[in-house]
Amino acid sequence: MTELTVRRARPADVPAIVALIAADQLGAGRETPDDPVPYLAAFAAIDADANQYLAVAELDGALVGTLQLTYLPGLSHRGGWRAQIEAVRIAEPHRGSGLGSDLIAWAIGQARDRGCRMVQLTSNATRDGAHRFYTRLGFVPSHVGFKLAL
Repeated sequence: MTELTVRRARPADVPAIVALIAADQLGAGRETPDDPVPYLAAFAAIDADANQYLAVAELDGALVGTLQLTYLPGLSHRGGWRAQIEAVRIAEPHRGSGLGSDLIAWAIGQARDRGCRMVQLTSNATRDGAHRFYTRLGFVPSHVGFKLAL
């Protein structure tokens, strides 16, 4: 198997990233990949922020995965930084191949290199498979999350 390459996303990657996000049960009803304008605006904001890293994973030059890594300063944990992993997606043909584990391991390594004290993530309550995946990787379900749509 060819080695996975992880790099910072570029504007030209946005359609493929949005397609990955829209290719599951939650994204299918929420995303509109045919209208790139809001996604390109969001990409520009993410790319301009030093505490954001929108990553893409490539295999043989093909985009096969993505995640967003956000670095959060805080006063708790003795002023320790934490890294938040969001929007993890692996293309359907590659799920179960180990690429997701490799991508998460990459993100954890980036957090360590940046001096973060912890890595955290959220996962929709309906994603039982994702919960098993994250638990296998050593993540502990420790909090209950709440959202308020605006």
